Amino acid sequence: MTESEPTVPSTMAAPRAEATATNLPQHWVCTPPIDIFETPEGLVLRADLPGVTAETLDLQVQDNKLTLLGRVVPQAPEGARLIHQEYHVGDYVRSFILSDDVDHDRITAKITNGVLDLLLPRTPKPEPRRIQVRAN
Repeated sequence: MTESEPTVPSTMAAPRAEATATNLPQHWVCTPPIDIFETPEGLVLRADLPGVTAETLDLQVQDNKLTLLGRVVPQAPEGARLIHQEYHVGDYVRSFILSDDVDHDRITAKITNGVLDLLLPRTPKPEPRRIQVRAN
């Protein structure tokens, strides 16, 4: 598995241009930190996505490319107006190119308290089978 594009460290984020051109709070996009573990069954990706829930997480696999998009919904008291912002709310985006031995149909994901565990099982290797020979 390889990353499909250069990434920015998670501590670096860039505001989207449309947010900076207005007086709205800036909307940030950042690359989440991810640890990758290898097990006998396949790979486990663990991503730190604070503020992301199962409802705001989109995972897709297409043409061996795994794409992760996590959205953080801004939280503010009802009727309040933002006058100062230090906590940047935004999206997490990351993509990887999967090797051919990952079984796309058996990928599973679980998110708990903003930590995503993504299980990428290997495609089972075909067992040798005996071929019966018939006589005419």
